[in-house]
Amino acid sequence: MAKAEKFEEDLNSLLSKLTQGIMEETARERLNRLRERLVQMHRENVVKINHSVMELVCAKHLILKGYEVQVEHPLDGALTCDLYATKAHGRLIVEIETGFVPPEHALDPTAYLSARIASKIVRYSSHADKFALGIPPYYILQIAQAFSAPPRQRKNEDLERIKSLCDLYYQNPPVSLEEVKNARLHAVYIIDVDGAVIEEVNPETYVAKTFTAGSTIF
Repeated sequence: MAKAEKFEEDLNSLLSKLTQGIMEETARERLNRLRERLVQMHRENVVKINHSVMELVCAKHLILKGYEVQVEHPLDGALTCDLYATKAHGRLIVEIETGFVPPEHALDPTAYLSARIASKIVRYSSHADKFALGIPPYYILQIAQAFSAPPRQRKNEDLERIKSLCDLYYQNPPVSLEEVKNARLHAVYIIDVDGAVIEEVNPETYVAKTFTAGSTIF
């Protein structure tokens, strides 16, 4: 079976599970449109299956909460977010993270992932009213503890440490201290693809539970 055919078959199988017996026709149609967009983007070699199935599971969660959802939505410049959801006048961005570490960072995986997560929180949260990270159950996010505190309570030394880490890996463009100070993470979505369900966790609770569970540089 060709790679493109396998991708489409997997999404069709997931869509059947997501819509089984509980979704109204309008919601089914919305999810199917998202599936079609992901299939087209896969043909253009833009998205991969592990990422795409998590996007669809998360999209169902948001649709059932009354959001209009888009996948792979362009923001500004070269920035594209995984899910862009709107409800009334509110905007929510969700970025999916699988914990993948490229081979060139095999010797610094914790620093790389910590910088990646920090950079995403800083860069994406300014484009919406709420920002969330979506992860599989087996991945422990490396979240700077400063992000779990309100901006006015963040210490300058913590902000400088986050900026320095981001600058090591992401300099195009570099983040500013002001952006780091005002960045917010509002939710963590733990996405169980096997069961096609999501657990929504408050970031403060997530950081408190996982800070000693995994390696961290913060």
